[in-house]
Amino acid sequence: MGHVEWTEFALVDHVPPPGQIAHATEHWSGPAGGGAVVAAQLAKLADGCDFYTALGHDELGHASVRRLEELGIAVHVEWFGRTRRAITFVDRQGERTITTIGEKLRPRERPSFDRYDAVFFVAGEPSVLRTARGARFLAATPRELPTLRTGAVRLDLLVGSGTDPGESYDGGLDVGLVVRTEGAAGGTVDGRRYAAVPPPGPIVDAYGAGDSFAAALCFALARGDAVDAALALAARAGAAVITGIGPYAAQLTR
Repeated sequence: MGHVEWTEFALVDHVPPPGQIAHATEHWSGPAGGGAVVAAQLAKLADGCDFYTALGHDELGHASVRRLEELGIAVHVEWFGRTRRAITFVDRQGERTITTIGEKLRPRERPSFDRYDAVFFVAGEPSVLRTARGARFLAATPRELPTLRTGAVRLDLLVGSGTDPGESYDGGLDVGLVVRTEGAAGGTVDGRRYAAVPPPGPIVDAYGAGDSFAAALCFALARGDAVDAALALAARAGAAVITGIGPYAAQLTR
């Protein structure tokens, strides 16, 4: 459950400071954003994923659906508003700098989730979060913390960046497991540190690494893996992504 941003990616030698120009050596575009990346990683590990999202009834919205379906995702769309866009610079170190354009479209419909082994809530209205609690396992990201507080349901997993201020979490939710990621430094699980995994190849593009880590962790815990085994799989998933162009090319497969 989450959002999509049609993203223009540009590979540059540096992110330009104010008043300067950067020239891209490569350029590509497609549907991205946390919801799309999580759905794609879950589909590759679980041999399929239902993705509930919202898109504008416009050219970019329909192009997003076509591309996501090519990735093996079953897309369920609410059509309203305008499809959100983003511009992402990827520098020579593979680090990404993102600018979003337009409102994040949050799903509003409340299908039954009782038949699902796991739901990952990336974005949506509080009423949708409450319905998602019908799944056996419910994961979420703290980037939608106000919604999580309003929805007030128990989460089996809360996973997000430990270095991004937009994903900070200082408690107050009913959560089974809290994981904070720190990229190459590893991260913490309920305050205990875990180690990162070296990437299996040269670093190309860091976009999608955190969301792929989170999706793999949700998958592993929901199928019954022990915490340390689940973290190991998630670390491999996060490390794999950064060796490919864009968020999908090098995602871990089962």
